[in-house]
Amino acid sequence: QVQLVESGGGLMEAGGSLTLSCAASPHTFKSVTMGWFRQAPGQEREFVAAIWWSGGTKAYADSVKGRFTISGDNAKSTVYLQMNSLTPEDTAVYYCAADTTYLSERHYSAAFAYDYWGQGTQVTVSS
Repeated sequence: QVQLVESGGGLMEAGGSLTLSCAASPHTFKSVTMGWFRQAPGQEREFVAAIWWSGGTKAYADSVKGRFTISGDNAKSTVYLQMNSLTPEDTAVYYCAADTTYLSERHYSAAFAYDYWGQGTQVTVSS
């Protein structure tokens, strides 16, 4: 059974940095597209970033562009989210997602397009 396990969340002051990790198992699981989403209390889950292993293409939500960086190691089925210049508006539960297909420009930012999800990790940014 495929599992995605996030780690690295926590409490950070505004302006600080955090790095989230997401490890997929079993090692035989091969994703094509992986993404990060977040969900704040009372709000819908929103797209943060995505990476396509083939070619290393990356995409970001406008709200995090220039501050967050998605990266990963396909051989280790691990994806990271480096978050810099954090603001209280970044406070949310962050979820890792994966799909075994190449998600198109129309779909990569849509939560419904991903078949596999982690349990989420809380990120809280204080002002």
